Amino acid sequence: MLCILSDTHDNIRTTEAAVAIIRDLSPELVIHCGDITSPPLLHLFKDLPARFILGNNERDPQGLNKLSQELGFGTIGKELELEHRGKSFYVYHGHKEHILDEMAGSQLYDYVLHGHTHLQRNEVLGRTRIINPGACHRARIHTIATLELETDQVEFIEI
Repeated sequence: MLCILSDTHDNIRTTEAAVAIIRDLSPELVIHCGDITSPPLLHLFKDLPARFILGNNERDPQGLNKLSQELGFGTIGKELELEHRGKSFYVYHGHKEHILDEMAGSQLYDYVLHGHTHLQRNEVLGRTRIINPGACHRARIHTIATLELETDQVEFIEI
């Protein structure tokens, strides 16, 4: 199972609650779809199998990258392509909608993950499932998402 979250925007209290839920779920991978905002928030994800991308509100992208590498999460870029258990993923924050639409429409990926809108999304376009987990900040209801790869089931969890 994967856990997906986005738009934490330095909201420490909500992000701590989200990470507590994630830890209880013991996911094989955690993907953060951008707008972490500043490096210290990365410490909350320590010892989780997490990957991150940059959003459009990152205050210190170099600091995020440096700390991410120190914590073993790898480089944080503007996008992420990865394979996991035979499934292909493209992760992009979504602030340039034409890029998001192009990648989803390309039909190159099993999953396109994004954030930015702070709205939940679970949509299938051809062979590609598009998922936005909602947001951990500036949303009516704060949510994360889980993805069961065996069944292709998406669930939104309120924080």
